[in-house]
Amino acid sequence: AIAKIVGNNCQRLPDFKDEVRMWTFQEKVNGRNLTDIINTEHENVKYMPGIKLPKNVVADPDVESAARGADVLIFVLPHQFLGKLGSKIKQVMAPGAIAISLIKAVHFDEKGIVLISDMIRESLGGTDVSVLMGANLAKEVAQGAFCETTIGYQREENGRLLQKVFNDPLFHVNIVPDVPGVEVCGALKNVVALGAGFSDGMGLGDNSKAAIIRIGLMEMKKFIQQHYPGVMDATFFESCGVADLIVTCYGGRNRRCA
Repeated sequence: AIAKIVGNNCQRLPDFKDEVRMWTFQEKVNGRNLTDIINTEHENVKYMPGIKLPKNVVADPDVESAARGADVLIFVLPHQFLGKLGSKIKQVMAPGAIAISLIKAVHFDEKGIVLISDMIRESLGGTDVSVLMGANLAKEVAQGAFCETTIGYQREENGRLLQKVFNDPLFHVNIVPDVPGVEVCGALKNVVALGAGFSDGMGLGDNSKAAIIRIGLMEMKKFIQQHYPGVMDATFFESCGVADLIVTCYGGRNRRCA
């Protein structure tokens, strides 16, 4: 879904090159390579059927080829697949490249919570990594329904550049200097959404669900600021916070899974 927005912006804005390369895991669909289908029909018929991609979005099954010479790296994949990708990308990306993660998850090691953005930063040799999270159900984004999102940045100049990459009349981007706040909100709202789904399954009604959402938001705030004391209160009122929590508790995958 996000490839459609980025592709359109790179076509219309003079700050960017036209071509957007998209690393795509190679699969067979009706006997054809998925990348061939995307590059000829400009549609991901398996994962986003009916949504046309801009012609400047080019699917590439080779991650090194896709990332070669890239100035901006956008990570949109399950975090389990990050693995050795970073070491491959590091060898071919442009000097001074920046990255942004749209991965709504966190990792844990023997020391505790680990940000996905930190994992990406380390694998790329210290590259500056921002994050994008918000009330952005993929199908609605792809269909062009209006929504908001939040970019958390460490370096303001990179945050403003990434805002240009993603901002669109129907995809409004706000930027805040709070990577951990934005990122962990994107992961924890899924836990609250499970509770909302349990409530729906038990037929407890909207009042009970509203209580779960309110208490869940307060618990998110407490957890995040305990682990990352610098996180701003205002971040929880961005799209990445209360808005993403609401939409996930009413229409997200984790609510349905529950």
